[in-house]
Amino acid sequence: MAPMKILISGAGITGNSLAFWLSKLGHNVTIIERSPSLRASGLQIDLRSHGVEVMKRMGLEQAFKAHSIPEQGMQMVNKAGKRQAYFPANDSANVNLGFSTNFEIMRGDLCRIMYDVTKSRANYIFGTSIESFEENDKEKSINVRFADATEDRFDLVIGADGQGSRTRKMMFGSEAPDAFHPLNGLYVGYFTFPQPIKDVEGYIATTYRAPGGRGIMTRRHNAHEIQAYIGGQADSEQLKNRLQSNVAEQKEALKEMLQGAGWKSDEILESLKDADNFYCERMGLVKLACWSRGRVTLVGDAAYCPSPMKGMGTTSGIVGAYVLAGEIGRYCGGPSDKDFVKGTDTTDPVVAALQAYEQKFSPFMSQVQEGVSNDGGLWDRISATAFGIALMNHLMGIAAFLRLDLLSRFSADPVKDWKLPIYEELLRD
Repeated sequence: MAPMKILISGAGITGNSLAFWLSKLGHNVTIIERSPSLRASGLQIDLRSHGVEVMKRMGLEQAFKAHSIPEQGMQMVNKAGKRQAYFPANDSANVNLGFSTNFEIMRGDLCRIMYDVTKSRANYIFGTSIESFEENDKEKSINVRFADATEDRFDLVIGADGQGSRTRKMMFGSEAPDAFHPLNGLYVGYFTFPQPIKDVEGYIATTYRAPGGRGIMTRRHNAHEIQAYIGGQADSEQLKNRLQSNVAEQKEALKEMLQGAGWKSDEILESLKDADNFYCERMGLVKLACWSRGRVTLVGDAAYCPSPMKGMGTTSGIVGAYVLAGEIGRYCGGPSDKDFVKGTDTTDPVVAALQAYEQKFSPFMSQVQEGVSNDGGLWDRISATAFGIALMNHLMGIAAFLRLDLLSRFSADPVKDWKLPIYEELLRD
């Protein structure tokens, strides 16, 4: 096949990663982003084993390490700020015993790294989005109309536009059920605030749980600032509505939720009012019966958001982009569209590639999303009480002392029975 004209909606980490691989295959790639500039915001993320390997295959290990955060581990504290348990960062010998990994980075830094190595070979357009699209079966193309009233035709359209994906909604239609499944009414707000590092402080993540399903985590990414993660369960429709309103309402709702929660809650909430990089997120999963329709497909959180509960969102997006590009390289380089593509039920190599992408990657995502549900269960209800929190802190203290694996839902890679494919088409120099 001749090089394709491909549109990617969303210039985040997943979209930029996909643009990297598809442009390397020689395709004409356009990335559009609703924001007027690259959205290099967001707090700390990490990569797990398969994601680390893909990043290395992209040749970005040195750039990643130059911006990495030297997080030493994670501690749990009680209401008085006394340490209850401490788990050092994962290492090659104990990959399942810690919350922190050796590949921690700020989201904005990773987004910039991928953008910088892609911008010279892909066309980035900021400040617009897809207004509508229509497939032309006869021409095997997609006619796209943009929010700025311009139009264009593409061979393939890919939505990499996050858990609230507008591409997904247009793809399946307004009558389709929402693919986003919220978790237990959980909301989390993220922001940073100034706080110079103290001589003995170090780079240690600190978590604190308060009764009522509330929680706070702080992480340090440089010597001048602290990251704050604050949230809990919204126990009324009024509170949920406020948490889904404008930024001012979201801040006030979180302040109301966490007021007097203990530890450093009042200090952190005082810093919230001046935070200009605040954003609030509803915890949830994206689950779909299929990720593609015709020549339109989804990748990353738009297709299979695993929720931050698993710590696998960035890894899933980067690995998914790699597999999608790899299958496009494998299927769209040779077979004639006059015959059925081997191993598929279609004569269209593009559709065959999208089918193979889903078949290859869905076992990975099934393992990532396993165990995350809206039913918190008895333990979640107990652990929202003062007694349950004290019990959990005690058990975590014992686990930390004995080096037991009680953080497996946050540590290493939950994918045990899946092998990262090698795509020669992508890895050629």
